[in-house]
Amino acid sequence: MRTTTGRLTHVLALILVGAAAAPQASTPVEAIACGSGALAVRAEDPVPASCCFTNPQFSGTCEVRPAEDESCSQILAYLNNPMSKGKTYCKNTSVRGGWQSVACKPTK
Repeated sequence: MRTTTGRLTHVLALILVGAAAAPQASTPVEAIACGSGALAVRAEDPVPASCCFTNPQFSGTCEVRPAEDESCSQILAYLNNPMSKGKTYCKNTSVRGGWQSVACKPTK
C-alpha cells in the first residue's frame, strides 16, 4: 500500500511539473460560448467599426459600435445572456436570447 501511494504521489508530482513547464500560447485567445459552439477571437484583432445583430423578436437590424475594450462576440454574449442588464445596446432592448451576428450593410 505504501509503495502504491508513493508511486501515485510521484506520478502526480511529475504531471504538475510538466503542466507548469508547458509553453504558454503566444497569442491570448478569448473564447465565448454562444449557441451550439464557441467563437474564438484573437485579442489583437482590431475593434470593428460596427457589429450587427438580428433577433426575430427585434424589429430590424441592431447596429452597435463597440467600445475600445469590447468585441462583437462579447456584445453578442451579453445580448444572449438572460441575466444581463445595464447596457443600452439595440435601443436599450430587454430582448435576451436568440440573437445572431450578421454582416452590417454599408451605409448609403
